[in-house]
Amino acid sequence: MTSADSSTNSLALETSAVSAGVLLELRNVVKRFGAREVLRQLSLQIVPGEFLTLLGESGSGKTTLLRLVAGFEQPTAGEIWMNGQRLDTLPPYRRRVNTVFQHYALFPHLTVEENVAYGLQVTGVPAAEIPSRVAGALRMVKMHEYAATRPAKLSGGQQQRVALARALVNRPQLLLLDEPLSALDANLRKQMQGELKSLQREVGITFLFVTHDQDEAMALSDRIALLKDGSLEQVASPREIYAHPSTAYTAQFIGQTNLLRAEVRAGIASVGFLQWRTKQPDGMALFSLRPESVYLAANAQQPPGAVRFRAAVRQQIYSGSSEDLAVDCAGQPLRVRIPVRGILTGTHEFFFDPADAVPVGD
Repeated sequence: MTSADSSTNSLALETSAVSAGVLLELRNVVKRFGAREVLRQLSLQIVPGEFLTLLGESGSGKTTLLRLVAGFEQPTAGEIWMNGQRLDTLPPYRRRVNTVFQHYALFPHLTVEENVAYGLQVTGVPAAEIPSRVAGALRMVKMHEYAATRPAKLSGGQQQRVALARALVNRPQLLLLDEPLSALDANLRKQMQGELKSLQREVGITFLFVTHDQDEAMALSDRIALLKDGSLEQVASPREIYAHPSTAYTAQFIGQTNLLRAEVRAGIASVGFLQWRTKQPDGMALFSLRPESVYLAANAQQPPGAVRFRAAVRQQIYSGSSEDLAVDCAGQPLRVRIPVRGILTGTHEFFFDPADAVPVGD
């Protein structure tokens, strides 16, 4: 699935929210542990069928939020609603929510089939119904051939699939995933990202996914909810949050960027020798300029109104499909990402389109 497809799908989800209703809603949720406020007046809506990712660094509050929805913690203030019903007043076993944990928590003494069946047994599902439900869940995650196998004989990716099957067999309306791919190696993690996204689309269950990995969030999500110190910094589709970050924190956390603090006078933004037209009011303003939005003049056609400048190459890092440059424009450092070419030394001409210098809040 391409980022354009993901963005289009996210917009469709957001547009349909009014007609389709809201599955999960957090209303001014606060969570304190003693004097420490972990979540601060947090409000968020999730649409049925959406893949929403809670993204943030350690301590931002994302796992705490997940635990509140699951019922493992109670909010200090605020409310959580699901399908028009107050959720935070219900015990965990009465919520149509299931969780896939980071370490899967499979029972080592049970087979794959028995692991998946366990949740149905403890919730009182009729015994005659359990085998078909378990078989269906295992087929869904392509693990039906391993039904008689114990977890110790499975790879990390296979254990992850079993954990998903165990959650899906209960037919939850909402699936919570707490960094379920973090224990996998890099190649398997990429593979499982694609499988997880396809599975979510196939079963149509709403996913609330927690990660600190920005690339993972960009690859999987319909929308990303970026948390900082217990507050929502921005909620948007991957394309929107990358191309139009609302704050400097978002711009720096999602990918790399150049933060340019400019003085604006009469519609002209100035940072040292760099000047470009802007609609920002007079005064100081902060702009985000992505490294890939700065071009080597010798390699690309310059659009009308482009900001052209000379800069000395201080560092060049080869990364396979691109070259990452650290350049200096009369004392103003900039990051530049260009297509692969030979070694660059000395001073070169660069340019960027003023439209790519996005105003952001401090």
